[in-house]
Amino acid sequence: MVELVALRRSGALGAVVAVPLLAILLSGCGSAPKNDTFDLSANATADGPSLRRRQILIPQPTAVKPLDSEQIVVRVSPTEIQYLAKSQWSDALPRMVQSKLVEAFENSGKLGGVGMPGQGLAIDEQVVTDIRSFDIVATNGSSAVVEISVKILNDRNGTVKAQNVFRRQVPVSGSGSAAYVGALDRAFAAVTADIVGWSLRSL
Repeated sequence: MVELVALRRSGALGAVVAVPLLAILLSGCGSAPKNDTFDLSANATADGPSLRRRQILIPQPTAVKPLDSEQIVVRVSPTEIQYLAKSQWSDALPRMVQSKLVEAFENSGKLGGVGMPGQGLAIDEQVVTDIRSFDIVATNGSSAVVEISVKILNDRNGTVKAQNVFRRQVPVSGSGSAAYVGALDRAFAAVTADIVGWSLRSL
């Protein structure tokens, strides 16, 4: 069974606050439960042409507020989301995705340079991303869904050279937080490989 944290709206402005669905027993006076913290891997491999004279920039991905956090999202219906209890990402999800995309492009060995904003590279193109889904779907059997839209932007004139949407859905094997995060990691690795390969062919 997955322990979840529900989202409840309260207050005049409808602010979203997290409240536990299940009671948590605290051990010791004044102590607080510690969350299991998870990272993403960057072991994706991709095929594509060698572009050793090209340098690209990877800005931080955009994402809606529930995904722009350290919380791990569980979708229990098309219109309702909850959070995986006692679990979190090691950083805000968009920063993690940005870092792993940079690492994946670098690991391909196909480009002259890969950087983030502020690193001073002379950039040819930007790979601009938006995280549309990065969650556990807990309906009709649990699965991990990762969907990221990608635009390749000419850094000199601002025109979009190519755009695409990449989506993978991976069944969850086992139970517990590690199993759910493992499925998300596998889905993300597959999407990352697709993004790197497609980008190399589109640059």
